[in-house]
Amino acid sequence: MKKLPSVAAEICKQTAETGLFKYGDDVIRYDIIRRTQGSETRAKRKIVIKVHPDQRVVATVPYDATPESIQEAMLKRARWIWDNIKAFASQHEHVIPKQYVSGETKFYLGKRYVLKIDKHEGAIPSVKLTRGKLTVTMRPNEKSPEKVIKGLLNRWYQTRAKYIFHQRLNEMLPKAEWVKGIPSFRVMAMKKQWGSCSAQGNLMLNPHLVKAPKECIDYVILHELCHIAEYNHSERFWRLLTQVMPNWKEVKARLDDMAELYLNE
Repeated sequence: MKKLPSVAAEICKQTAETGLFKYGDDVIRYDIIRRTQGSETRAKRKIVIKVHPDQRVVATVPYDATPESIQEAMLKRARWIWDNIKAFASQHEHVIPKQYVSGETKFYLGKRYVLKIDKHEGAIPSVKLTRGKLTVTMRPNEKSPEKVIKGLLNRWYQTRAKYIFHQRLNEMLPKAEWVKGIPSFRVMAMKKQWGSCSAQGNLMLNPHLVKAPKECIDYVILHELCHIAEYNHSERFWRLLTQVMPNWKEVKARLDDMAELYLNE
């Protein structure tokens, strides 16, 4: 870990929903979640800053918090934020990789399932979800069993993702009145994105997203559908997203909290 800078942190940019500040040589980005009007008590009027295990920084603020007050809060806790980011980064370096053996857990639609490896002669390689267990059936004496199991699971997630995403897209389309017809989409694994939308209105969704609760899947789909109407993250885009999913900030925070586990298991 490099030496802590002695100079004060300096805010470089602040937008309605996100911001960033510079601390020494590091640029720290953060998300802003505004509480809904009328949901606050006096105790909840303060700005709460949290650093998540995936090193994401979130400031939960009163609905009417000024940019100046948010900046001031970030500046006051800049050292604490920086320390926590570095601590989580250090922990991540020592995360034990998955071994793909019985007893490990896997996610599907927001729930954890115990992985069971069933090996027997003449087995047809397959993956089944039954009775709270994700069972991988395979032949014994495979040269690279971990690679085989991982491949079977990835193909299972791909297949389930296509089915669930198609189902959720059909459920969300009535909310996106500006979308004509049914947009095409494809499933592709991505390291840092849940989804994307091309200028032509074609969607791309991350199969790892099927590990998250349906509400989180709906959020990502609606987010991308809003890009069909507004390609950039403009104020109009955020208004449109709020219109079709008023609680999107809470849902996004829930998804972000689990992102590291979903993407790296």
